[in-house]
Amino acid sequence: MAKKIIVIGGGIVGLSTAYFLHQEGHEVVIIDKTSMMAGASYVNAGYLTPSHIVPLAAPGMITKGLKWMFDSSSPFYIKPRLDLGLMNWGLKFMRSCSKKHVQRSLKVIKDINVLSKELYHDFDALPTLDFHLENKGVLMAFQTAAAEKAEGEVMREAKKLGLDVALIDRKQVHVLQPEIDMHIAGAYHYRCDAHTTPGSFMEQMKAYLLRVGVKMHKETMVEKLLYEGRKVQSVLTDKGVFSADEVVVASGAWSPQLLKSIGIHLPVQAGKGYRLNEEKPTGICMPAILMERKVAVTPMQGFTRFSGTMEIAGINQNIRKNRVEAIAAAAASYYPGLSISKKTKAAVQCGLRPLSPDGLPFIGRHSAYENLTIATGHSMMGWSLGPATGKLITELISGQKISLDLSPFAVERKYG
Repeated sequence: MAKKIIVIGGGIVGLSTAYFLHQEGHEVVIIDKTSMMAGASYVNAGYLTPSHIVPLAAPGMITKGLKWMFDSSSPFYIKPRLDLGLMNWGLKFMRSCSKKHVQRSLKVIKDINVLSKELYHDFDALPTLDFHLENKGVLMAFQTAAAEKAEGEVMREAKKLGLDVALIDRKQVHVLQPEIDMHIAGAYHYRCDAHTTPGSFMEQMKAYLLRVGVKMHKETMVEKLLYEGRKVQSVLTDKGVFSADEVVVASGAWSPQLLKSIGIHLPVQAGKGYRLNEEKPTGICMPAILMERKVAVTPMQGFTRFSGTMEIAGINQNIRKNRVEAIAAAAASYYPGLSISKKTKAAVQCGLRPLSPDGLPFIGRHSAYENLTIATGHSMMGWSLGPATGKLITELISGQKISLDLSPFAVERKYG
């Protein structure tokens, strides 16, 4: 039965959800507080990453977090502040940083990533969508023996799961990327991965959804969800009230604020990431993660993107210049002779990634409401997992057989 469905959030998760819901014959309305031209869905590294099987909550992350807490230029920075939500999230995060949690999550993360990558390729095959998608894989490039050893453990787990990955040396990297040398000892080449230009896909998908009749209300602030009993009746915004049979909350790092008004306390923290787009030719043609510096490098349509850092400092768009300089310095240390221009650094943008305590997304219903579905908490994998999330949400709402077990993504799950 066709339903009227409101999707709150116009990022990659919201657009993907709207796409699949429309394919099933539902009437879909997207509401977003912004102009839908910026944010985490636009400033990410553009990776499709079956290789990223280890969740953010893993052994060693607490030690790193404490070490880096007072260094605002570090790759993983938590701004010290008195905030009950952050403390609650931190306790759940600490409980999740275990080998048991990682082992439990490896196949879960791999399966949803593989599904999502397949869906991106399905999109690419459509005559109605024309966006950038390349299947060169991603290099995990290392300079030190310690980084090589750490990633070697991940590679062995990836191979057990059937992922295509190989250890290659510096000369082999140069064969793949002959126009620029890298100052590295070697790299793990995850051939199972792919990359895109996010802005290209987002514009194509928005245009398609508008053509087929999906309504978009941009620059419309959702003030609260109006409910009666166990059913959300409508969505109150600064531009009026919208009624719906179903509501999907896919508003990323802003989701907890909205859900709190109806008694749902979702443990999500905003993790700020930065991106620099260098438009001058760099010679870089292979996507790479600079392991020791936690910086992602992506050759996109018309520019090379350098992105990275994880800054947990609340909901804000403040730019820390030392973090920008840290990304630029990382690029120079791995690509001799490469210098990111002042113009590029001045045009830096950031996005807020919704971090769950255990690194797994929230995908599913909350027991308090029968027609409310939540889709957020994707951490650094939002771009990669957007299409799969949209498909799973659609299957759930439409009463279809669900492609993956949703229990690892349960909204009310326990941690540890």
